[in-house]
Amino acid sequence: MDRNLALEVVRVTEAAALSCARLMGRGDREGADQLAVEAMRRAFESVAIRGTVVIGEGERDQAPMLFIGEKVGAGWAPGASPDVPKVDIAVDPLEGTNLCAVGAPDAIAVIALAQDGKFLNAPDTYMDKIAVGAVARGAIDITKAPIYNLHAVAEAKRARVEDLTAIILDRPRHEKLIHEVRRSGARIRLITDGDVSAALATCNPDTGIDILFGIGGAPEGVLAAAALRCMGGDMQGVLKPRNSEEVERARGMGISDIHKVWKMEELAGGDVMFAATGVTDGAFLKGVHFFGGGAKTQSVVMRSKSGTVRVLETTHHFDRKPNYSWLMEKR
Repeated sequence: MDRNLALEVVRVTEAAALSCARLMGRGDREGADQLAVEAMRRAFESVAIRGTVVIGEGERDQAPMLFIGEKVGAGWAPGASPDVPKVDIAVDPLEGTNLCAVGAPDAIAVIALAQDGKFLNAPDTYMDKIAVGAVARGAIDITKAPIYNLHAVAEAKRARVEDLTAIILDRPRHEKLIHEVRRSGARIRLITDGDVSAALATCNPDTGIDILFGIGGAPEGVLAAAALRCMGGDMQGVLKPRNSEEVERARGMGISDIHKVWKMEELAGGDVMFAATGVTDGAFLKGVHFFGGGAKTQSVVMRSKSGTVRVLETTHHFDRKPNYSWLMEKR
């Protein structure tokens, strides 16, 4: 894939973030998600790709989806050049719909691109995940107890377990996990939503997060793996279907071994690109800040092949951008 493609794709996450941020804190999670989806679809029309969505929005949220199998990008238009790259797309137009709805930190708009066939076609079910930053790469083993992994990460970082901070979704299903981590002496940051942002946080020393534990969405697991590939981190996942229907759905998508441990490179392989734009202020990215006639955004753009990580601070003037003029409308 062309290295400039990542800089084109960030326009798509910017459009989604700018759109849904209009509803930040207004309690309308479905409305914010809908705006993000619509903005992404519109922005994709100007990107020179032949993209196929392989990771779309979760049916779990009963949300307006960029559905699996949907074709996006200018390369599908009649008369488009046959040289336009064909890519798989993993997308979450608004990761953290609840966070946006209540104005909480760490809501982001996310896209990852990979070469055709290199993303795991993850079903809309749950996945048990463990993720770390570059220093602890190769140290983790999801088949082992949390205490084992905490000691392994502490050794890799030449620290004590008591120096570590784990990030975990605050869910009843994690009661035992939280108890074990607390008993080890490690600290915990509990979050209500947003485990893609949480995985990203393990790769940024400024966040103070050392390891991600716990069960979240499988599609989000693929997005997180794409980001960690670019940032030199590490991740493993195991599908956790909740019923026989989800098991059959996974098998229908080509996953024969439901209990398989998926390594990071199996979740997101080949040349991967990742882009995210902050919707609300968070530990990793600033959110959308509006001013009269425009807004400022902060985005991250990454590529696995080069390991390049770019943080973009962008000022948008809606009256000078015809594609963004609708953001001037009252909502």
